[in-house]
Amino acid sequence: MTRAAIRSSTGFKKLLIVAHDLMMTGLAVVLAFVMRFDGVRLETRLDALPVILPGFIIYAGIVYWIFSLYKSRWRFASLPDLANILRAVTVLALTLLVVDYVLASSTFYGFFFFGKITIILYWMLQLFLLGGPRLAYRYLKYAQSRQTLVREGAVPALILGRGSDAEVLLRAIESGALRKIAAKGILTPRTTDLGQSIRGVPVVGEFSDLEQAVADFAERGHNIRRLVLAPSALGQEAESEHILARARKLGLPLSRLQGLDTGKGELGGGIASLAPVEIEDLLLRPTVEIDHERLARFVNGKRIAVTGGGGSIGSEICMRAAAFGAADILVIENSEPALHQITEELRALDDGPHVQGAIADVRDRERLHQVLAEFKPDLVFHAAALKHVPYLEQDWAEGVRTNVFGSVNAADASLAAGASAFVMISTDKAIEPVSMLGVTKRFAEMYAQALDAETLALPEAPRLIAVRFGNVLGSNGSVVPKFKAQIARGGPVTVTHRDMVRYFMTVREACNLVLTAVSHADGDMRAAAAASVASKPSVYVLKMGQPVRIYDMAERMIRLAGFEPGAEIEIAVTGIRPGERLHEILFGHDEAITETGIDGVMAARAVFPDRHQLAAWLAGLEDAVNRHDRGAAEAVLGAAIPDYARRQPAAAPTTPAPAGTIQPE
Repeated sequence: MTRAAIRSSTGFKKLLIVAHDLMMTGLAVVLAFVMRFDGVRLETRLDALPVILPGFIIYAGIVYWIFSLYKSRWRFASLPDLANILRAVTVLALTLLVVDYVLASSTFYGFFFFGKITIILYWMLQLFLLGGPRLAYRYLKYAQSRQTLVREGAVPALILGRGSDAEVLLRAIESGALRKIAAKGILTPRTTDLGQSIRGVPVVGEFSDLEQAVADFAERGHNIRRLVLAPSALGQEAESEHILARARKLGLPLSRLQGLDTGKGELGGGIASLAPVEIEDLLLRPTVEIDHERLARFVNGKRIAVTGGGGSIGSEICMRAAAFGAADILVIENSEPALHQITEELRALDDGPHVQGAIADVRDRERLHQVLAEFKPDLVFHAAALKHVPYLEQDWAEGVRTNVFGSVNAADASLAAGASAFVMISTDKAIEPVSMLGVTKRFAEMYAQALDAETLALPEAPRLIAVRFGNVLGSNGSVVPKFKAQIARGGPVTVTHRDMVRYFMTVREACNLVLTAVSHADGDMRAAAAASVASKPSVYVLKMGQPVRIYDMAERMIRLAGFEPGAEIEIAVTGIRPGERLHEILFGHDEAITETGIDGVMAARAVFPDRHQLAAWLAGLEDAVNRHDRGAAEAVLGAAIPDYARRQPAAAPTTPAPAGTIQPE
């Protein structure tokens, strides 16, 4: 269905709701008089209604609009909706009380036209006539969904999670967003939930009671065939390893809910589905809550270009931009298969953006300028990069060409094309860098920050920012898929140091927070007074919680796979490699941290040299790359980023690294 058709359908439904509420308002007034008066007193009031009632109905419509009675969908009528009805009807009743005292003066009737009892009757009738149909409609849809589950042969399932999480899942089932699942019971990590019923589904025990609950339902003729995990059952505190082991013992598949995080703002507005529980789902802390309305307001209708749009980060940025209402998306990618895949996925979206694809390499300055000039983007996300530490330590010149000169080309082309914001995807390895990845990313950050500073005082100046985050689960070459492959081969699982720690987040969480960061830089900061220009941040860091020890992650992944670390699957410590360090850093010692007021996003005012100095260093880097002189290149990079010049060489591996050794990016 097209956007125009959706808007037309939505407008017609809203018109029906308005008509219903106004009719019920007039009916409530008439019924209140009929119930309170009779004879001459009733006739007097009914005769006056044609004069009084139209104005009161119009006034009631305005009150209903103020209290948002027309924004909520009847199918999802809830306590907040009933509370709004209560507030609106109370305002109307108080209005009648005031009007009644005015009409009772000698200037008008000289007696109370309504009376307190009539107004109380009106208040009760109006609540019933507005709230009753909404609740009845919701119950009708609920009954239909239950009948549909029976007809479609829904799979009997247990929901695992806290009561509040279970309610979200049950609402998705009731609304029809989640199909072919019949929830028979709930298992909870909280003893306070025991003995309760949530939306008609009983809480039958705790997680440890899984086997007994399955047996009890089997005795009653309900063979449980699936376990659905809520977010509270996926955290480490929930001992998800034990849940996984019990599910395997019982032969029950584990699923989790996906698809409701669409930015639509309505539970039934997105496409919900069940996905198999992967090991990655059981490794992470709870994700940061995203302000969907904020991102929808910022992204909606914009033209967005993404370099490296076929990669794991770039493709997810494209999908998130589409979810939040981007009008046009340009995917820039040097890999034809990757470009084809992401553009096809974007074009397959219902009511999605207009999608263009361009085969281009960020190293090709002329081509990049041509592509962006033709597209004229509002926002440019620069995700194209070489990012694997070992390869960049080996092929350092390629890292410089892509991460430094490619970023320079992307920033310059974005400004020339008139973009309002340029966002460079950076890394926590750019702080006090010890690797070629980190130092090339930091140099690119400084270039973007220097451009940003030149025009920052102008009200409509473009913003150029960098967003740093750590390791992304599911990104190309990340540690978790490698560990899974090593476990599948029977080991060993290889880590380079027992005490190495890294920050982790999901691809979707990272990309949502990237969009949030640019909404702050290009939205909130534009509203700041000119006097506060110096305080405007140019580098954003995503809050990633506590870092994870890689050795502990390896042990947990082995247990989640059903094996015992050391006994069945060995963990081999191979030694730190060049370009690696034990701990990552979020901010440099010379960066002034500022608050954004947004959960999940921190910011800083970075320190960087002027454009002339950067131009001299770029010329030196270009000469060193052309001569393939690594010493000269590192001398330039060390002059630009003194922390890199002071880095300590990595310790040599204590034992040869087995084939397939991998460490986090």
